[in-house]
Amino acid sequence: MQRKTNTIGRAARLTIAGTLATATLLGTSACSNAGEGAVSGAGLGALGGLAIGSLSGDAGKGAIIGAVAGGVGGAVIGDQNERKDKRARDRYDDRYDNYDY
Repeated sequence: MQRKTNTIGRAARLTIAGTLATATLLGTSACSNAGEGAVSGAGLGALGGLAIGSLSGDAGKGAIIGAVAGGVGGAVIGDQNERKDKRARDRYDDRYDNYDY
């Protein structure tokens, strides 16, 4: 009789997904854009990796790879958005701070 290994049941997958979603929402409440991007990217990447990994037979490895890739990608995008916002604020301040009201 063959024994299945490295499989995660439906209940476990839903628990992992719920935990990641909750951590994403709670973890980004006081972070910078890069931190928020990393957390949300890791959560979404883990969910995607979990789904793809379960098709290939190893959901755990898929979730880990997805979380790492999503976290790095989210941090980079979040940092770029933060820099863009800072440049826009600086341009606004340079333009309107010289007026006497």
